[in-house]
Amino acid sequence: MDIKKILLAGSAVTAMVLATSCSSSSSSEPEPDNPDTPTSSEEGADPNSSGGATGSSSSNGENGNKNTSSSSVVDESVTQMAITEIMYNAPEGSELEWIEVTIASGPDIPSMLASGMRLDGAISYDFPNDPLKKGEYIVVTNNMDLFKQEYPDYAGRLYGPWANDPATGAVAKLSNEGDVIDVKVMGEGDVSCSYSMEPPWPSLANGKGRTLVYKGGNAAQATSWGASKILKGNPGVGNDEWLTTSNIRLNEIMPNQTGKASWVELYNAGSAEVDVTGWTFESKVRKEKLTIKAGTVPAGGYLVLDGATDFDSAGVTKELIVSPIGGSYYLYGETEGDESSLLLPSSELSSGVVDLSDGSTAQGALKEATPGTPNTALYIGPVVINEIHYHPNEEDLNDVEFLELKNTSSEAITMYQSLSNGSRGWKVEGINFEFAATDIIPAGGFAVLFPESLSTAVGETKLRNRYQLAADVLVKFYKGKLSNRGETIAVKKPYSLIKDASNPLNDQWFYDWSDASLYSDNWRGAGVDYKRADGFGFSLQRKDVTTMGYEASAWTVGEPTPGK
Repeated sequence: MDIKKILLAGSAVTAMVLATSCSSSSSSEPEPDNPDTPTSSEEGADPNSSGGATGSSSSNGENGNKNTSSSSVVDESVTQMAITEIMYNAPEGSELEWIEVTIASGPDIPSMLASGMRLDGAISYDFPNDPLKKGEYIVVTNNMDLFKQEYPDYAGRLYGPWANDPATGAVAKLSNEGDVIDVKVMGEGDVSCSYSMEPPWPSLANGKGRTLVYKGGNAAQATSWGASKILKGNPGVGNDEWLTTSNIRLNEIMPNQTGKASWVELYNAGSAEVDVTGWTFESKVRKEKLTIKAGTVPAGGYLVLDGATDFDSAGVTKELIVSPIGGSYYLYGETEGDESSLLLPSSELSSGVVDLSDGSTAQGALKEATPGTPNTALYIGPVVINEIHYHPNEEDLNDVEFLELKNTSSEAITMYQSLSNGSRGWKVEGINFEFAATDIIPAGGFAVLFPESLSTAVGETKLRNRYQLAADVLVKFYKGKLSNRGETIAVKKPYSLIKDASNPLNDQWFYDWSDASLYSDNWRGAGVDYKRADGFGFSLQRKDVTTMGYEASAWTVGEPTPGK
């Protein structure tokens, strides 16, 4: 394979930084009666926008800094909430789950009940008529008795259990696959935080004894969270330490092709070269761990490893097989918690990390392979996220949340895949939605997705009439809710099913990503007042479909136009 192993720096890769912004609400919104008021940062990209930490973090819980998901707050007159620690998949099969909540800044809350403080999103909980002081960390759990058994020395205030799941009648469960958790209060100060078991989220928080600890930045991004240094976490105590990672990033992976071996590219964001000899590379889908024979990643540069010759197992050369079905891949350093990871979508293209203009990153299949140089545009499929009305005007009952998808191809697309060993609909991650076998989006046509609550409260016919939707516009209803602060929305096409004969619950679907966006109410720049989409009756509207919709510059803001 004719690829140089070590390619020195010289590329225009942006240095890794820890942004200090968040997904919490700010008080700098335009007045509702004047949504065209420009923001102060329209002249260019705001370096403190929605970006989280990329690569390794430059700060840690060990340094004594208080890290909260409201770290960009400037108005101390407004109470800003934060989620600072999450146990979503306890070790040893325990059903215990819990969430740590605090005031990030601003005044104390005299009564959580009177302030309308509640948890929403993945689970629901209404707080009682208790005060909450700044600097206090409270915990909400699904099982108070089990929590007390697990943490007998916990001295803080404990609340729970959270509300039952309407579908099962039992106490709701945080999905191990990931979800969004919101802390709501009346007026300003809401916060939305995400979590997931998939790369690039810390694997040690997924049933391996650690919690997710908030580090700083956009709380909807994986790079803003770390695995707790303390086993089973440290509930009720702020400024928790997390396991640090090195400057080495798993940057790009090429699947095996006919007559060609796979390859793996590492990137070093640091200022010193790093010897990765003996580091472990894991393929989750093949349940295989291989060792890097030898290699050094230069400062600010790359190391490309040949899958046929550069890995071994127990001292014997072994070829790295990367299947086009995708899956999770991890690189482990010498210390616990030092990991970098990639979630490869189902694709014959290479997949990797793309640096975004706000300092954050995105992952996915790439339009072209770029071994030894910066990754460029992400591949985008035919079904794109075309409009997001994530925060309607709450004073207008007819203004409702919706998500619009568009088929950019010249052929109708059936949003359901029938494979040799199973069938499944395309799914939209982030709103818990899956298409049915009869769902078709016509060539150049649209699908408009509304919250499930509107299905009975309003009904499809009235929604069609309200928005004058054409007969060929597909209308569907989803169970989830778009976060008012920002979250990842992804459109995924079923590609392959791997069945577990011993336990059907372990069957695993793999997906080809068609499009994705991590929208944010902190977006700035591009001459657009994005804050108009945050509760003032306007929506985010796509203007660039040349790559996935992670960049604010791919969107503009206007009056809602579902199905048009």
